[in-house]
Amino acid sequence: MIYVFVDGIAERLHLGQPREAVLAAWGMTGAGNKLLLGLAPGTKEDTVSCREFLRDLKARRLTDPILIGSDGAPGLIRAIEEVFPKSLRQRCLAHKIRNLESKVPQESWREVKARALAAYQAASPLLAEFAKEEFVKRFERELPAATTCFLDDFPACIAQLRLPIAHRKAIRTTNLLERLFGEERRRTQVIPHAFGERAVLKLMYASLIRASQTWRKVVINEFEPKQIDELQRELDEEFKNRMASAVLPASRPRIYGKEKT
Repeated sequence: MIYVFVDGIAERLHLGQPREAVLAAWGMTGAGNKLLLGLAPGTKEDTVSCREFLRDLKARRLTDPILIGSDGAPGLIRAIEEVFPKSLRQRCLAHKIRNLESKVPQESWREVKARALAAYQAASPLLAEFAKEEFVKRFERELPAATTCFLDDFPACIAQLRLPIAHRKAIRTTNLLERLFGEERRRTQVIPHAFGERAVLKLMYASLIRASQTWRKVVINEFEPKQIDELQRELDEEFKNRMASAVLPASRPRIYGKEKT
């Protein structure tokens, strides 16, 4: 898998109990095929549940993808960074734009959205940084809450700009999973959730598998695999440098004075 996406849906797994998070993951192969990878219950989108879910995917031979996308749930973000430390982490831009809109007066939203998308959908990471600076200059005083929201997790919002241009629309959101969840809800809402966790999960999985069969393959040309391979080498080198930086301070010799304390 070169790209992996993780999201959660709140479902009533036990009669009379609050809705609980069910985590789902899908991925894209190097040939452009989209596949549903897994489905598992979790008490909520906390670090422990998400970490166990991601580790299970790894145990089933999922290697670190080039990019892994998610929403802004803190527990999910921490789990991704722990389990897939070599991968780029992409923040779902659909979720991000909705969060940003909630911080902006309606009369200002058109301009704010246009400037935000100018950064998130720039041609390159460098141009995204320029657009970010322009956004801050324009709105920092007038809309401080919106500016803070825009800047939050900005590197993850533009991670997809390191990938081939033709892939970016497909990898900058988790919308495919959200559409699957919508289909699952449509199919299961007429059935009372009174028959236990296992039965509900089986029904969800069947609905998701059926809906996933309509996914369209992403066309990958002969040059894009070379770009991805080059990026993979860059990410491996960046990971090695991070690990070396983390080890270096601990490896320095300590100097003690002659007098005892």
